[in-house]
Amino acid sequence: MNAIFDSHAHYDDPAFDPDRDTLLSSMSSLGVGHIINAGASLESSRESLEIAARYPYVYAACGVHPEHAGALPADYLQQVEDMCRSSCKVRAVGEIGLDYHYDDMAPKETQREVFSKQIELANRLGLPIIVHDREAHGDTMELLRRYQPAGVVHCFSGSVEMMREVVALGMYIGLGGAVTFKNARVPVEVAKEVPLERLLLETDAPYMSPVPFRGKRCDSSLIRYTGKKIAQLKGISTSELFRITEANAARLFDIKLEEPILS
Repeated sequence: MNAIFDSHAHYDDPAFDPDRDTLLSSMSSLGVGHIINAGASLESSRESLEIAARYPYVYAACGVHPEHAGALPADYLQQVEDMCRSSCKVRAVGEIGLDYHYDDMAPKETQREVFSKQIELANRLGLPIIVHDREAHGDTMELLRRYQPAGVVHCFSGSVEMMREVVALGMYIGLGGAVTFKNARVPVEVAKEVPLERLLLETDAPYMSPVPFRGKRCDSSLIRYTGKKIAQLKGISTSELFRITEANAARLFDIKLEEPILS
């Protein structure tokens, strides 16, 4: 069984329009066993569902990213719920969260409301969440403490202290290509300190390509470079890291590794 589990990718992104099927069809031969394709809007969540239906090793997450929190229809939450209930291939509510980096994002209060409602939905459905947290650590942690969801903080950018609190809440830490970047001091510290049983590997494809592919389109096969770097930091073999993180992701997303679940 392939042991590389990419816990966060966006194959619905237009960057994959020229060769999406060819690329995804080759994943097994590239050593990738499972992929979580995360929605970011209502539209991309539907596209994520369609991709998961076509490939037995791709699973979907449906949700609204903070980038899209400011222009939602009144029934957006019902739409997310309907998508989550529509297929056994949906394994999380996401990508959801807070992003305070850009001035043109939805107001912080709106972001917090949309995030909160989607956490409540996930808890009600018994699904984990995939959390986006960019320059919003305080508010993110406040909501995670309040609602106590299962899930992962993806592309983790917080401190070692924050990582420890996330882990104490029973959640997972998602690390990707940033740990390979030249000046990646904090992600490297987090990678060293995060408990192996709470670590997930991810690409955020087509973004965040690891060195030596930084600036180019990322895909799940490049996760091996991230894995190699983290394995070195942990003092274990890359194959052992892949085995552990595959088991972690399968546990969080309730996926039986022996047999893929079809739509």
